[in-house]
Amino acid sequence: MKHTGLFRLVFSILLVFAGHARTEAQEKGYVSTKGKEVILPDGKPFIMRGTNLGNWLVPEGYMFGFKNVNSPRLINQALHELIGPAETNRFWKGYLDDFITEADIHYLKSLGMNSIRVPFNYRLFTKENYLGENNENHGFELLDKLIQWCGKEHLYVILDMHCAPGGQTGDNIDDGDGYPFLFDSEEDRQLTADIWKRIADHYKNETIILGYDLLNEPIAHYFDKAHFNPLLEPLYKKITAAIRTVDKNHIIILGGAQWDSNFQPFGKPFDGKLIYQFHKYWTAPTKGVIQEYLDFRDKYNVPVYCGETGENSDQWIDSFRTTLEANSIGWHYWPYKKLESASAVVQIKKPVYYDEIIRYAEEPKRDFADIRKSR
Repeated sequence: MKHTGLFRLVFSILLVFAGHARTEAQEKGYVSTKGKEVILPDGKPFIMRGTNLGNWLVPEGYMFGFKNVNSPRLINQALHELIGPAETNRFWKGYLDDFITEADIHYLKSLGMNSIRVPFNYRLFTKENYLGENNENHGFELLDKLIQWCGKEHLYVILDMHCAPGGQTGDNIDDGDGYPFLFDSEEDRQLTADIWKRIADHYKNETIILGYDLLNEPIAHYFDKAHFNPLLEPLYKKITAAIRTVDKNHIIILGGAQWDSNFQPFGKPFDGKLIYQFHKYWTAPTKGVIQEYLDFRDKYNVPVYCGETGENSDQWIDSFRTTLEANSIGWHYWPYKKLESASAVVQIKKPVYYDEIIRYAEEPKRDFADIRKSR
């Protein structure tokens, strides 16, 4: 009986310690993970519901009404040709100030959203010329304001490196050169890790940030999977290790290969705070479409979430949202704003004479004579 009493006493003490041994992240107010769930600081499960601020820090041609001029670099070049570098820089300043404002964040919260995903270009954190500046702190200047607004509304933020050094996708969305050079360049891989470390150090105490989405849609399906896919998780480990030297609290979000659809390159989870992300467009809005991700979640006891979906009818979006939530999967709809398109939360009215700009952008220009003629 004495041994039993001692055991009970020790067990009771252990329970007390266990009760106080919440993760450091939770005690400090960070969103964290527990098994298959994303967990709020109060310990309650959290299902993300929100949108992507696409086309803000990473302009995309199709959301400008363009087709072939489809990356930030090409859009910038077209504007340079039309109005010159000084006016183009002035345009980007106004664009960045006006496209997303505090009123937008308030509006998103009023719709019932609880989080947003923010695509960004690595060039915002370098001295490369991008969106009218060559300022390595430009990204912080823009994001700090956004994060302050989101803090007021209690709208959680995911930072998404949509464009990585060298290009991680090999298509227009990474603002690169048409090939995923990132995976073949140690210099670019190191720069990616260094930028993420700098971002994490800057935001390590910011609890309204839910997590860091390391690479958007790496390795398009056009490229050799046998070569590239085995390189994906080692790069994620490298970036995560760099982040963890300064920030042990925020969640790391890992997107699958081939447009964030393929989880086969992933092995056993290598960090205690991971979310695995998939994207889904133009499929049936049924459980069968996401079954492989549910199986992955069950196998490794980790959260999964849908970082992008949409670009479809309201009926499809509602059906897929219902499917995701019925399976405890959060989502971020793509995108928030688009030019005259019903498949966005907000439609932008086409400005007067804007069709002339579209026509100029789409006309083939083989040389400077063609540029002068088109202009």
